[in-house]
Amino acid sequence: MGFMSSINGCSRPRDAARALAFAAPLAIGVLVSSALPARADEAGVSFWLPGIYGSLASVPSVPGWSIGTFNYYTSVDAAKGVNFERGGAIEAGVNSRVDFQYFAPSYVFANPVLGGQASVSVASLVGNNATSIFGTLTGPGGATLSGSRSDSLFGVGDLYPAASLRWNQGVNNFSTYLTGDIPVGSYDSNRLANLGIGHGAIDFGGGYTYFNPQTGHEFSAVIGATYNFMNTATNYQNGVDAHLDWGVSQFLSPSVQVGAVGYVYDQITGDSGSGAKLGSFESRVIGIGPQIGYLFPAGDMQGYVNLKGYGEFDAHDRASGYNVWLTLSFSPKAPTSAKN
Repeated sequence: MGFMSSINGCSRPRDAARALAFAAPLAIGVLVSSALPARADEAGVSFWLPGIYGSLASVPSVPGWSIGTFNYYTSVDAAKGVNFERGGAIEAGVNSRVDFQYFAPSYVFANPVLGGQASVSVASLVGNNATSIFGTLTGPGGATLSGSRSDSLFGVGDLYPAASLRWNQGVNNFSTYLTGDIPVGSYDSNRLANLGIGHGAIDFGGGYTYFNPQTGHEFSAVIGATYNFMNTATNYQNGVDAHLDWGVSQFLSPSVQVGAVGYVYDQITGDSGSGAKLGSFESRVIGIGPQIGYLFPAGDMQGYVNLKGYGEFDAHDRASGYNVWLTLSFSPKAPTSAKN
C-alpha cells in the first residue's frame, strides 16, 4: 500500500495524492506580481510572480470549489548604478518592501475536458507597497535632480482570471494553463508605489509533476511566457518574459512534506514604445530556497499549509533580495475508497 495510504480517511495512495493536489496550488497558479516594485520591465515591474508555482503543480485536484490564499513578503534592493524608468522619469537605485495577501477561489469540473481535468479561477490581492529611490533622478522634462524620495500605498491589485487542464498517467502528471491581467487595481504612473501594473497581459504555459505516492517522492516544473500589452499612460510596452518554476519534495509522513523550490525568470525580448528611454531593458533573476508543508483535516474540507522562501541571485536590470510565502488552502476531501 505504501506510506501514503489511509491519509485522513483516504484509503488509497491515489486518493491521498488528490487530497494533496491543491497544495500545487491550483488557484495560486493565477499570476499576481502586480504589487511588486522594481522587479523587471517598466519601473522594474512584471506580471509574472516568480515562485507562484511549486510542488504538485500538475497533479489533478478533487472536483468542486476550493479557496487558496497566501501571504507574500519580499524585500529587494538595487544599487545606485541600476536605473529604472517610471512615468517618464529615470530613477537611480531602488529599495522596496512589499507585503500582500492574495485570495483565489477556484472551481474544478467533474466532467473531463479533452481527456483532462478542467478548472477556472479568478483572484486579486490586498496589501502594502513601500518603495524608495535614491541617487540622481532624471525627470520627464530632462531635468536632473539629486536626492531621494519615498512612497507607500495600501490598496487592491488587478484581477487575474485563469483556466487550466490537468492529466494523470500513473506517477506522471501533465498540465497546461492560460491566465492574464485585467488592469483594474490601484495604479498611477506618477507614483513610486503601485498595486497594479497599468496594462493588460496574457500568460500561458505547461507543467509536469512526478509523484509516487508509494515512496513520497515528488518533482514538479512549470514553464511559461508572458505577452504584455502597451501601457497607454506611459507609452511603454514590456517585452516577452519567459519563466520556469520548480519544486522537489519528500513526504516524511502522510501529512508532512519537506523539500526545495526555485525559479528562473528571463526577459527574452526587449521593451519598446516611445516611453522606453532605457532601451531594451531585458531583466533576469534566479531564486532558490527551502519549503515545508503540512496536510490536515478541516471539517468537511482538506486543509494544507506551506511555508517557503527564496534567496535571489544573478539579477540583471532588476532589483533582487529575498521573498517568503505562507500559503493556506482548503479543498474538498478526496472520496473514501474501499481497501484493496
